[in-house]
Amino acid sequence: MKVLIVASKLGYQTRIFAEAAERLGLEPVMATDRCASLKDPWGDHAFPLKFHRPEESARRLERAIHEIGGIVAVGDKPALAAAHVAKRLKLRFHPPKAVEAAGNKYLARQQYRKAALPAPEYFRVPLESEAEQVCRRAKFPCVLKPLGLSGSRGVIRANTPEEFVAAFERIRRLLNQPDLMRHRDESLGFIQVEDYIAGREFALEGLMTGGRLRTLAIFDKPDPLEGPFFEESIYVTPSRETQETQGRMSEAIQRAAEALGLTDGPVHAEMRVNDEGVWVLEVAARPIGGLCARVLRFNGGTPLEEVILRHALGEDPGDLRQDGPASGVMMIPIPRGGIYEGCEGEEAVRAMAGIEDIEITAKEGQMFLQLPEGGSYLGFIFARGADTQEVESALRRAHEKLSFQFAATLPVMRKK
Repeated sequence: MKVLIVASKLGYQTRIFAEAAERLGLEPVMATDRCASLKDPWGDHAFPLKFHRPEESARRLERAIHEIGGIVAVGDKPALAAAHVAKRLKLRFHPPKAVEAAGNKYLARQQYRKAALPAPEYFRVPLESEAEQVCRRAKFPCVLKPLGLSGSRGVIRANTPEEFVAAFERIRRLLNQPDLMRHRDESLGFIQVEDYIAGREFALEGLMTGGRLRTLAIFDKPDPLEGPFFEESIYVTPSRETQETQGRMSEAIQRAAEALGLTDGPVHAEMRVNDEGVWVLEVAARPIGGLCARVLRFNGGTPLEEVILRHALGEDPGDLRQDGPASGVMMIPIPRGGIYEGCEGEEAVRAMAGIEDIEITAKEGQMFLQLPEGGSYLGFIFARGADTQEVESALRRAHEKLSFQFAATLPVMRKK
């Protein structure tokens, strides 16, 4: 049986899904956002999709590929394309309108407010707006966000009018970069301003079936994410919060998913918890990104990718229990921008107690930017232990042993 894997490119997360499909005896078929005029430029035999024209791509794919039993998506933009394909081929997945709302911070906030979920005051303005005029509408502290980016890219906290104007101009420059403008995403033409939400941040990994959420894991994010930028780093599970608090988190994500209209497939949600309740930041219609899914194993070794693939085929995953007492991952932050040259300390980290693995995904010669402009990590450290605190400590000790080398980049010469 064929399973369609929709992705922006053949990255490591895409390959992991393809390998998981093969272990299950399935035939993985790739569909990626690439030029249809070039004949298999990456050697992955992928069907060329146009993510900015998902309905047209769905029609072409329906004519070209037959006997598809299920569909999964890797990333936010692939999820929208997958939703249109799934609707046309009558496959189990979230509806296109729900995925569109989930991937757009303004549309999502509208739906959360309609569902009476706790939500900050917010408004959006066109990218070409005058920052000083927009600033007059803001309350401080506030957070400025591009509508169509993920992973905290472009998200900046402002505590004063001066910081607001600087943040607005910085996001404008980011969104005017050619690598983003080529996506032809209308949502990238806006900046959203929200009241800042204080509190501890958490993530939830789940599966939606017929509109009902099954919580697979709740992650603590032990680092304070207070700004001015919001670089995520450590995820540990199970959560140290009480069962009552975790139940309220799951309930909030269930309500948020219902408000968006998400029905069938994986969800990755982010939220903040404070004395006023659970504040949903986003519910993405996709699984956790990068290599982070590696920390989740169920029922004696079943990886998350296999759970998602079986679910996509219409199977009931059954009773799923996380393996081991506790596990976690560190998305290795970028210490400074520049051209990556190498890393020292990997073998010392691998030899440490509690460390399961380390994978440096950065490539020599690759250009890196820190947040808020950057959108990637240097790699991942994985740990397991007797409890969540032990896992967190192991990840922090491991990170201290790593040393990264970067070459400076030449300054851009501007015409006078």
